[in-house]
Amino acid sequence: MNWKPILSTMKPYAPGRSIAEVKRTYGLQEVNKLASNENPYGSSPEVAKFLQSRADQFEMYPDVYTSGLRTNLSKHHGVDPEELLISNGSDEMVTIISRALLQPGTNTVMASVTFPQYAHNAKIEGAEIREVAMLDTGDHDLEGFLRVADEKTAIIWVCNPNNPTGNFLPSHVIKDFLDRAPKTALVVLDEAYFEFVTSAEQGNAMQWIHEYDNLLISRTFSKAYGLASFRLGYAVANKDIIAELNKVRNPFNSNTLALGAAEVALADQQFLQECVTKNETERNRYVAYAKENELAIYPSETNFVLIEVPMDADEACEVFLRHGYIVRSGNLLGTPGYVRITIGTEQQNTGLFKAFDEIITNK
Repeated sequence: MNWKPILSTMKPYAPGRSIAEVKRTYGLQEVNKLASNENPYGSSPEVAKFLQSRADQFEMYPDVYTSGLRTNLSKHHGVDPEELLISNGSDEMVTIISRALLQPGTNTVMASVTFPQYAHNAKIEGAEIREVAMLDTGDHDLEGFLRVADEKTAIIWVCNPNNPTGNFLPSHVIKDFLDRAPKTALVVLDEAYFEFVTSAEQGNAMQWIHEYDNLLISRTFSKAYGLASFRLGYAVANKDIIAELNKVRNPFNSNTLALGAAEVALADQQFLQECVTKNETERNRYVAYAKENELAIYPSETNFVLIEVPMDADEACEVFLRHGYIVRSGNLLGTPGYVRITIGTEQQNTGLFKAFDEIITNK
């Protein structure tokens, strides 16, 4: 078969180990998955009620216009329904954007350590990838972005807060960058972890979509809303951008139950805020633990932390596994010497700290 030559240099996504697999391998009764930045508190109880009561016409295709969710999102964000695009998770949104804009002869700019699907999709489309090293703080080097961007730059990816570091750029920094970024390049502001940010320097980028014709904001229901299994994301941009991207989007890319569950979750903002408050409390515990044990930790504004381990990251992950905790090795993320840990519940984090104590003691 005549596969694209670039595929021979690529590997498929390597998922973390499942709870069932870890239980079998280590003979454990309880395993905590803290590797994929899922919400440990689940989703709104109203979602479960919705699913239990739903007896729909499952032989029918979902609403291709996603009218209900788009209407509710437009009210929630104060934008026009035509300024919204619904996707099968943030991953598909990255694919849609890349497919629409990237091709041989174009380039795309991103941080050297960030969400890997940006580069993955660019390779498939044959575009040049221009990665800019992070600053010592772990922040995006936006000045570096401006230096490498040119008239052939099709997409600039700004992951804020950034995955896997958790670093957050204040709104005034983002706005200054938008003022100077090439107008011919689409600036994608990936805000998958937006809801977890508690910094007073966070603004509402949604109000900028009419000021900047080249801005797109990406969000998801997978993280704070706890609907990762439903695979639902969305983008907000001006109508012209959305209209072009809709030409690439597959019809019926979001299923009926996912759309309904997202509407219910969106309406329960009280549950969302409870999750955010608990997450901030537990996030502060990780900061205190790192300080107490003289471990470097990136300044996270998300529901995960990237924290130093005093041994090889893979070896540290093995210790966590033996204690029943699945975390993500920094060796896979471009941050050797660190592990990325999803912030769990109070009980989960207390247990993880005990496992961490063993790593520190035996270093």
